[in-house]
Amino acid sequence: MAGHSKWSQIKRQKAVVDAKRGVVFTRLAREISVAARAGADPAGNFQLRTALEKARAAGLPNTNIERAIAKGAGQGSGDGDQFQEVRYEGYGPGGVAVLVEALTDNRNRTAADLRLAFSKHGGNLGEVGCVGYLFEHRGVVRIAQPHLEENALLESLLALEMAGGPAALTYTFEPAAGGTAAGKGEPAGGGGRGGAGAGDASAEVVCSYADLEGLQDALRHQGWSVQGWEHRWIPSTTCRLEESEALRHCLRMLDALDDLDDVRSVTANLEADEALIEAFLA
Repeated sequence: MAGHSKWSQIKRQKAVVDAKRGVVFTRLAREISVAARAGADPAGNFQLRTALEKARAAGLPNTNIERAIAKGAGQGSGDGDQFQEVRYEGYGPGGVAVLVEALTDNRNRTAADLRLAFSKHGGNLGEVGCVGYLFEHRGVVRIAQPHLEENALLESLLALEMAGGPAALTYTFEPAAGGTAAGKGEPAGGGGRGGAGAGDASAEVVCSYADLEGLQDALRHQGWSVQGWEHRWIPSTTCRLEESEALRHCLRMLDALDDLDDVRSVTANLEADEALIEAFLA
């Protein structure tokens, strides 16, 4: 997943600081409107709380947030029910599997835009189910704080599971700048807490789709600095691209898909050298 993770990380970092800021804000407002259909009170609507967390992290103004909630709850102008959640699947150059989630008020328009973006860069839009079996829908909780220790986090996760709480399936750990890198692991064996800042160590804890709300809440109550959470498609197998031209076309295709107004998220099982990906996306 190295390639996909690196591409996703770079896209997240640049998403709200470049010329696409308006597209990102429109996308976030749609997510809030769709989530607000189940209720305008975030306290009783986890999907809405998740959408609000993403929006605030991206800097979406409060007026936009309030308007989107009102629209979704049927309290404002417009109809929050006009947007539908649709999933599309296809292949990129080199056989890379791609999942696209969209929020659309016109399926024909969205499908046509996606088909063009795929074909223009050497990919193909397929039928639903053609690559979906290669991905698992999981919950991901992000933690970042000073002096975060991997062993301390593992002990907390194990204690939480033994107490009957939500179980972590796996995790990734990134030490603070200048630290010693750690890899992936299974919960096996409580520590530094505090607020997050630049250069902090960080971790992403993966759980089942249904356990996301419980896990992020439990970690916060244990004292960990939860920086965000989301449902994410995670590839169970990867497609490695070593030929530079195929990788270039694939990255351009993923960028083109991600830039479409109706697209909510793009996930691929791409794997490639991080240095190559950074060079192409620079």
